[in-house]
Amino acid sequence: MPTVQALEPGSRHDLRVGISPDAPDEDQIKDREGTFGYCHSYETSSRYDGPGLRVVLFVSGCLLRCTYCHNPDTWHLKDGTYVSVDQVLRRLGDFAPSIRDLGGGLTISGGEPMVQLAFTRRIFAGAKEMGLHTAIQTSGFLGDRADEEYLSAIDLVLLDIKSSDPETYRRVTGRDIAPTLRFAERLAAMSKPVWVRFTLVTGETADPPNVDGIARFVAPMKNVEWVEVQPFHQMGSFKWKAMGLEYKLAHTLPPSRDLVKRVIGQFQAAGCQAR
Repeated sequence: MPTVQALEPGSRHDLRVGISPDAPDEDQIKDREGTFGYCHSYETSSRYDGPGLRVVLFVSGCLLRCTYCHNPDTWHLKDGTYVSVDQVLRRLGDFAPSIRDLGGGLTISGGEPMVQLAFTRRIFAGAKEMGLHTAIQTSGFLGDRADEEYLSAIDLVLLDIKSSDPETYRRVTGRDIAPTLRFAERLAAMSKPVWVRFTLVTGETADPPNVDGIARFVAPMKNVEWVEVQPFHQMGSFKWKAMGLEYKLAHTLPPSRDLVKRVIGQFQAAGCQAR
């Protein structure tokens, strides 16, 4: 059995590797209890990952391999810290009164939170008992795993839709787009609040037809409160190098201000609230 360790504060930009070498592969986890899990770190003052001031818990494990990922050290459970759900909830409880007063809450990000479904289920349930607003950042690829009980403890879904073109989606993520679109439609049918997030990468996702495809898909969904265009950056490139991974976008520049403006305009022209 892995050794339980201390939950680490820090930043999504910290490099953490090889902390739990005996962890299962991220596609082989079979935990049904969720008493323990693997985490990268947590932040306590984010204004980026949902409304208000938020605690953001970064859990380990992801099945996508995005070419522009800035946190490849969250792909594998073995790179995370093995912690108990009680640890997580005790630490969250320390911040809960201030977070509530500031109109914030808890966001679980990653990695992909649904890799560790039982673990994140317990954390969301505990956060709701504290009266906190809850949000999940997810690609939606594993959305079929989330039952109604799981989703009922989540107030907001930050849904990454990385492309509308199936070939582009597979090229930049290594996976199929269909599960994400299916999950988005399910969230719309249940009127679950969503912020769609789109990472804008020059030469990868920026083609006008690709953007238009996402815009046309999202615009009719009344539950989508915002489409957030996230410009690609190189802040995670050092992780790829440190981990010995081939980084194909090493020479890709962040999108220009004009390109960002064009893409936001495409979403707005389709009828989306975009920023």
